[in-house]
Amino acid sequence: MNERLPREPDPPSMGERVGIFGGTFNPIHFGHLRSAEVIREAFQLDRVYFVPAARPPHKEGEHLAAPVHRLRMVELAVAGNPFFAVSTVELEREGKSYSVDTIRYFRTVFRPGALFFILGIDAFLEIHSWKDFADIPALCHVIVTSRPGITMPPRDRFLPVALQAAFWYDSACDLYRHKTGHMIVSYEIEGLNISASTIREKIRQGKSVRYLVPPAVESYMAEHALYQARGVLRC
Repeated sequence: MNERLPREPDPPSMGERVGIFGGTFNPIHFGHLRSAEVIREAFQLDRVYFVPAARPPHKEGEHLAAPVHRLRMVELAVAGNPFFAVSTVELEREGKSYSVDTIRYFRTVFRPGALFFILGIDAFLEIHSWKDFADIPALCHVIVTSRPGITMPPRDRFLPVALQAAFWYDSACDLYRHKTGHMIVSYEIEGLNISASTIREKIRQGKSVRYLVPPAVESYMAEHALYQARGVLRC
């Protein structure tokens, strides 16, 4: 991968509400985009940063397209939405892509008025296995989104045991408050039942992925023979 990664977009102004939406985006699809848009609107975020992971620690066995390809697909997918931006922080950072390091980066470099970390319920229920997981709600608000095919736990079992000591339940707002004042809130999204693994499998089988991904992403994958069964990824 010889292509140079672009610089970060201009940082938000002080006082802006900023969302961090990380993932492998292998590839990015309409489910990702719709989820980000719903959360942006519901929480009145001024900007949502999509953060492609370089080496996700929980998906080391998964075959990933080269970072430069996944980055370019995200850029193509979010183009035209003034509320969406792309951060290359995890692609430029050496080693594994830990969310807590990314959140710390946003806190020190971007200095937004309010920072929101967005993740799915499947990842949230495994947060105890993450690096410095207890620091995450101390650094920012956390928005946990529903995922197709996964049932949201009832309120009394929503918060993982490893986090319970640092939170209290705010019944008036129906969310959990961290001792720092940050919140963890669950949000049901009428999401599109689309998964990146299904898209990759369809491509391997030579089937259409039209209307699952943006047209520009579909064209890019075809141009670079991404996820096709017959060969190695082109870099």
